[in-house]
Amino acid sequence: MQRVWQENKELILLIGAILALLLAGAFFSPSFSQKIDFLQLFFMTLGMLFVASTLIVFAILGFRSFAFFMAAFLGVVLLLDGVWGAVLVVALSYLAWGFVFALEVLLVDNGVESAVHWFQKRYDFRSFRIEYYAFYPMILLFHLLLERIPSLFLREKIVDFNPLRVLKKMREVLRS
Repeated sequence: MQRVWQENKELILLIGAILALLLAGAFFSPSFSQKIDFLQLFFMTLGMLFVASTLIVFAILGFRSFAFFMAAFLGVVLLLDGVWGAVLVVALSYLAWGFVFALEVLLVDNGVESAVHWFQKRYDFRSFRIEYYAFYPMILLFHLLLERIPSLFLREKIVDFNPLRVLKKMREVLRS
């Protein structure tokens, strides 16, 4: 805990100051509507912090390690919000982890070594292949959004995305 505090002291203090200012604004506002506005900003900031921290956990732990936590969380959401809440959690989790995974795969396809190390730290080839097929639509979507569409406007030549080339490269990297 001491190490976390030392490494992230400024960030933690900044977040605390923002939340404290929003609460002070809610407490000292002259009208009820202004108090409600400050409280809405406070809770929206907390929600944004939750989403950001979830993405960080996704990126650090990987989906396989996150699966147990996700199952427990899904059970709680199912009890509190029902089936639609659980469907929403599953869809948002797919989008969040798919975002991270697709970006890393595209970075590997473009020859970025840090992305290769990211996969080596978290995957063997079998688990990579399973997630690769699961998130294939997200990979194609990000290839379209991040490479194809900008190349139309900038008139730059891009490397075509070849799924078999990525699988072959990752087979070599993750087996060694």
